[in-house]
Amino acid sequence: MNLDPQARMNLMKFVCSFAWTDLKVTQDERDLVMRMSGRLGLSGDETKQVAQWLEVPPAGDEVDPTMVPAEHRQMFLTAVEAMTKADGQVPPAEQESLALFRELLGE
Repeated sequence: MNLDPQARMNLMKFVCSFAWTDLKVTQDERDLVMRMSGRLGLSGDETKQVAQWLEVPPAGDEVDPTMVPAEHRQMFLTAVEAMTKADGQVPPAEQESLALFRELLGE
């Protein structure tokens, strides 16, 4: 599925917010985010914004799962699941956040 620029950035915002669930972003998580950015074909400016979200998490009110269009939900869920597994550990906080995300997406 091709995403428009706004949807791509929204996806990356969610992925970055999940990287922050345990209050730290590991190198494995950073690497995954940069690979996703490349696969999505983000521009230089978009990639810079994503890198900033890895330094300071996106604002909580900017990552509302109920605003994800139905046709994008599975893609968002798959990307977020990959993020939670990126560092080889899924602590309880990440498990809970993922379960809530699934519930709010209706998946």
